[in-house]
Parts: sequence; structure tokens; C-alpha cells
Amino acid sequence: MRSLTFLLGLAALLSLATATKAASGRIVKVLPQFVDQQGRVALSPSLYERDAYQVQLRTYPEQRSGLRFAVQWGSRDASKLHLRIELRGNLGKNGTTAVIEEPVKYRGFFTSWAKISLTGDAYKKFGELSAWRATLWDGDNLVAEQKSFLW
Repeated sequence: MRSLTFLLGLAALLSLATATKAASGRIVKVLPQFVDQQGRVALSPSLYERDAYQVQLRTYPEQRSGLRFAVQWGSRDASKLHLRIELRGNLGKNGTTAVIEEPVKYRGFFTSWAKISLTGDAYKKFGELSAWRATLWDGDNLVAEQKSFLW
């Protein structure tokens, strides 16, 4: 009798858990990267070379043409998720803001990478990056968030 009651209670809890299925996800890592005039963030696939080239682009702003955010994220249900990057920067003494957003596609078994760019005139009007916030959304519901120290 006790085992039957326990099994019925367990079945009721499992049915409630599956009935309230909301998208869950996480943002693992956000890598802001400069983009050069040819649209590259690195000259070779080596991580060391990528970091060295990013230092060069940081030192010489005239070689840049934009920003790219590589975001590692994961979710069980990625059918309706979209990624939003909110940016704060400065152009001279004026503060600037920008928002870039796009739907994400799940391409991995555990996590996936999304790449979102701010280039062209939008980048020129934005200026230097001061802070960022990356959020993962399911419609109007915030699923995950990661932000820079200065946000």
C-alpha cells in the first residue's frame, strides 16, 4: 500500500514538472573581439595568434571595422530562443549605446556558439566599448544572462 501511494505521488510530481515546460538555458562564455578591415578576428586558427592579433587591433583602432561577440550558450529547447547583446560605449566624451539581436540555432550536443557582429556605420557611430550584457530570451522571458564587470 505504501509503495502504491509513493508511486502515485511520484507520478503526480513528474506530470507537474513536465506540464510546466519552460525554456531553460545558460550562457557559458562571452568573447568580445575586434574585427579587422577584411572581417577577420585572427590571422590563423591558433588561440595564441588570435589573442596577439586582438592586442594589435586594440592598439591600432584604425585597423578595425567592427566588433564581434562569440557567445557560448546551451539549452535543452532552442526552438524559439534569441540572443541579445546590449552595449555601452563612448565616442569622444559622449556616451553611446547599441543593441544587437538575432535568433540562435542549436548546433551542438552540450553547448553551441553564436557570433553576433556590430560593423559598418553602426560601429563607427558607437565608438569604444565600455561594457556589455549578453542575454538569452524565450519570447519575452529572460532565460540567461552574463554581463561585463562594468555593466
